[in-house]
Amino acid sequence: MAEHFDLVLRNAVIVDGTGAPRFEGDIAVRASVIVRLGRVGVARVQREIDLDGKVAAPGFIDAHTHDDRLMLSDPDMSAKVSQGVTTVVAGNCGVSLAPFPVMPAVPVTPPLDLLDDSGGWFRFPSFSAYVSELDRHPAATNCVLLVGHTTLRVATLDDLERPARAEEIARMQTLAREALAAGAAGISTGLYYEPAAAAPTSEVIEVCRPLAEFDALYCTHMRNEADRVLESLDESFRIGRELGVPVIISHHKVNGVSNHGRSHETLACIEQHRQQQPIGLDCYPYYAASTILSADRAAAASRTVVTWSKALPQHAGRDLAELAGEMGVPQAEAVARLLPAGAIYFSMDEADVQRILAYPPTMIGSDGLPHDAFPHPRLWATFPRVLGHYSRELKLFPLEQAVHKMTGLTAQTYGLEGRGILREGAWADITVFDPARIAEAATFEHPIAPAHGIEYVMTNGAMVWEQGRATGAHPGRVLRRTPGR
Repeated sequence: MAEHFDLVLRNAVIVDGTGAPRFEGDIAVRASVIVRLGRVGVARVQREIDLDGKVAAPGFIDAHTHDDRLMLSDPDMSAKVSQGVTTVVAGNCGVSLAPFPVMPAVPVTPPLDLLDDSGGWFRFPSFSAYVSELDRHPAATNCVLLVGHTTLRVATLDDLERPARAEEIARMQTLAREALAAGAAGISTGLYYEPAAAAPTSEVIEVCRPLAEFDALYCTHMRNEADRVLESLDESFRIGRELGVPVIISHHKVNGVSNHGRSHETLACIEQHRQQQPIGLDCYPYYAASTILSADRAAAASRTVVTWSKALPQHAGRDLAELAGEMGVPQAEAVARLLPAGAIYFSMDEADVQRILAYPPTMIGSDGLPHDAFPHPRLWATFPRVLGHYSRELKLFPLEQAVHKMTGLTAQTYGLEGRGILREGAWADITVFDPARIAEAATFEHPIAPAHGIEYVMTNGAMVWEQGRATGAHPGRVLRRTPGR
């Protein structure tokens, strides 16, 4: 009797996520799992698709997102599934939607307002309550969750401009331990941002003490990515050593004209320390950054574009220098009138971006901000840009390595068993794309647009993107880190 499968993808070019050479074959799926890989003979199949030589790869894993709220407020996750992403890592840069035993005051302290400026979404008194909500109302993507140190500070301290006291550290430790027990894969910090900048290294280490108990990760938006980038790397590595846990450097970059070219130094530093301790890093494929608007950050950039403004929302998408000229005020005064607000900062060097992207341990993460009115195009375009612009056009690395950086490498780094790889017994997270057409459609001028060349996207065996649109299926799961990975 012929075997029965839910889905068979025939005549695929399989890029399996390990970095190994591509090969031709079929993929059979049953009950959310890949059960045959290679050649599938005659079978009873609910649905069969002839890929006619298109690439089948593991669903992409976005190593760095701020999708904590998006998964609940827009569970189709079109910005992500449209570019082949089936798993997102949320809660980065010290900012997570939970826990908040008492809802925060309004206006919400930046950078927490990147998730919600009204405060209404910060309604989960514990991390387990947030996880339960995601379990009850899943999104189209899976998720890996981090708990944010800045969130813990805002939930605990009455004054964010000082180090935490012993009793406050103890309360943050308790909240962190509960989050890790509820399924958080680690703790993230955003020491670059004002609410956490006052935290000395010793505070971070003590708040993060529970990481070792859970074999969890320390992920950091470092204190400085500009003139003091090497000092910040050293601080990050020290925290990991003292806790005995892996470190992940978020969206690694070197900021500011005076630091262009210093990726030679930073990558050498990272490589040296990787010989003594587990270290990972992620990067987005652009020379412009995006975060909350400030006069200091704008002054260090060659150009600044406003992405949103609570005070003057009509100016989203405007060039800050042009706007200041129209207002007849210095740029710093224009910033003050726009706040609270967000911005895109053109402050990096393309050669540094390419060098960091090409570094073999570098994962791909979008760092997209889904609630910006005029977002950075990385939200919709990161993964097709890597595959199209950097791999196919610039030949920075072969397709197999590009796919590995956004699948198998990320799954291994985060300890995601059965994800990021196409093999029998693995979860059926699968992205099908045309390697000749894959490219970003979103641009700085028009930042919201689905990618070119993405044919099918499946999460846990369910189709979530097909024929250029979301299917409405929401099969995502909260993924737990496998200890010891």
